[in-house]
Amino acid sequence: MAKIKKGDLVVVIAGRDRGQQGRVLEVLTETDRVVVEGVQRVTKHIKPGTRRDNQQGGLVTVEAPIHISNVMLVDPETKKGTRVGFRTEEVERDGRKRQVRVRVAKRSGKDV
Repeated sequence: MAKIKKGDLVVVIAGRDRGQQGRVLEVLTETDRVVVEGVQRVTKHIKPGTRRDNQQGGLVTVEAPIHISNVMLVDPETKKGTRVGFRTEEVERDGRKRQVRVRVAKRSGKDV
């Protein structure tokens, strides 16, 4: 189970955007990178007619991926960065007991 998932609120802890918070838009597991909304914005040059949504071309600012070690999950209680741990719970489904891993914020102990 991943410590950071799509849709999580994270804070950047290293780099030029240190201290900024944003939602995770995409997780790239092959390269251990995440794309965070409003963080690491870069300017791309788009050729005219290469995309249907941009017939003119020109300069477009988009979010670039950053390494997953440079972001930290935001604790839902304290609104600060926290490490992530796991706890196993027994859940009964269809008459069977199963072990389920739950993400837990280390700072407050709350479920994420």
